[in-house]
Amino acid sequence: MKGWRDIGFVLAMRAHGESSAILTVFTREHGCHSGLVRGGAMPRMAAHLQPGNELDLTWAARLEDQLGRFTVEPLRSRAGLMADRLTLEALGAVVSLLRMVLPERAPHPALWQESADLLDQMLRVGPRNDDWPGHYLLWEMRLLEEMGYGLDLSSCAVTGQRDDLAFVSPKTGRAVSQQGAGKWADRLLPLPASLLNGDIPSERDLLPGLALTGHFLARELARELARGAGAPSRQDGTSLGLPAARERLLDILARRLGQGPGGADQG
Repeated sequence: MKGWRDIGFVLAMRAHGESSAILTVFTREHGCHSGLVRGGAMPRMAAHLQPGNELDLTWAARLEDQLGRFTVEPLRSRAGLMADRLTLEALGAVVSLLRMVLPERAPHPALWQESADLLDQMLRVGPRNDDWPGHYLLWEMRLLEEMGYGLDLSSCAVTGQRDDLAFVSPKTGRAVSQQGAGKWADRLLPLPASLLNGDIPSERDLLPGLALTGHFLARELARELARGAGAPSRQDGTSLGLPAARERLLDILARRLGQGPGGADQG
């Protein structure tokens, strides 16, 4: 028998048969992993297997490449994230993006810790706090970096200068200065200033920053995965879409910040 024990949080759960469930989790030392949970679809157990909830997991299988079975013990509920629409959609965006980009069974302990910390911060500060969305943007930046597509904001790709950086090339992911942009500025992506100095992104920088990370998540991650699965793409080669929860998150943020139709969100 092959097996291990680890801590992880739930990415997804689906019913299997009459009472069992297939559980997909992001674990600290074993990466994204799936397994069968006996009785997992029963109401009492299913309540512990909701996205974001943290579990003590024991996985066992006869062979390493089999689906295997999980024995689970609940450690921490993050059900409070579902009490507000904004944190609900942010939770959906986090777990959906992780499922999209993480290779099966490949450890990413640093990303696991940062993801768990983000979920805890969202839960701790409350749904109307203005701070955690900035951390969410930094988490998307970190996700790109962890997957090998980190943005290079150290200097201008054209002039080499480190000052006056204002744009990012949509092709290379490198920063471009005002001077270096020249007549091509309208073809570049705006670079929020707070992403340069390590500060938590301000409300003003939040949506431009998410547009920036969204461009590269769609192009570099979703496109490659879609190609591997044979999924259709747009004519420009980008994927047909990032997770719907992320799109809803951006829509709610825009309305709550007064930068979209409908004014403040009431949901």
